[in-house]
Amino acid sequence: MNRTVLAIRHVHFEDLGTLEPLLRERGYAVRYVDAAINDLASLDVLSPDLVVVLGGPIGAFDDACYPFIANEVELIRQRLGSQRAMLGICLGAQLIVRALGARVAPMGVKEIGFGALKLTPEGHSSPLTALDGVPVLHWHGDQFDIPNGALHLARTPTCAHQAFSMGNAVLGLQFHLEADPAALEQWLVGHACELGQAQIDPRELREKAQAHGVALRRAARDVMSRWLDGVEQTGVRTG
Repeated sequence: MNRTVLAIRHVHFEDLGTLEPLLRERGYAVRYVDAAINDLASLDVLSPDLVVVLGGPIGAFDDACYPFIANEVELIRQRLGSQRAMLGICLGAQLIVRALGARVAPMGVKEIGFGALKLTPEGHSSPLTALDGVPVLHWHGDQFDIPNGALHLARTPTCAHQAFSMGNAVLGLQFHLEADPAALEQWLVGHACELGQAQIDPRELREKAQAHGVALRRAARDVMSRWLDGVEQTGVRTG
């Protein structure tokens, strides 16, 4: 069966990463849309089998500085109303939370680096169970509340709300499950100013990526496979 995935991107190097080969193996044709430069008002977000809203170095409520965000949130609301599959990663998850009417706000600190999640009981019963004990990449300064009706799936000592799901159709991840260690150098260069301000040594991130990359890639594949299996098996519209 031919399927389609629409990936809404905010900076070029924060893409589908290690998830893209898996999606293509499962028969998805991948299309990227760059939120900052493409015409979001005319974008069809109802037809794709899957919509993924990716990360970026701006805030979910930064409309005054980045007006396209308001259009993006409206597109997300439309997609939520369709009850079709949607995945949000970092900023993408925050934008979904905003569209659902819940709070997104600064933490007061940066959480940047590799660290393991603590799964909630609901998280252990979810596709995220494959991440138990596996360090993932964190790269954010904002946090979200868990929307009404959603399940809280994971936390870290720095950020209490790391993941949520709404039924089988919507999954929001504060962390970067998709980050490809082989492409991390683009992140280190693209976010060099942020790393400098946070006094984080890129050499440490590079070393951690090499140490945890194989396990994270394997776990990401497992999580995404389980989530897509659940979407399809429970009858959420995927085509």
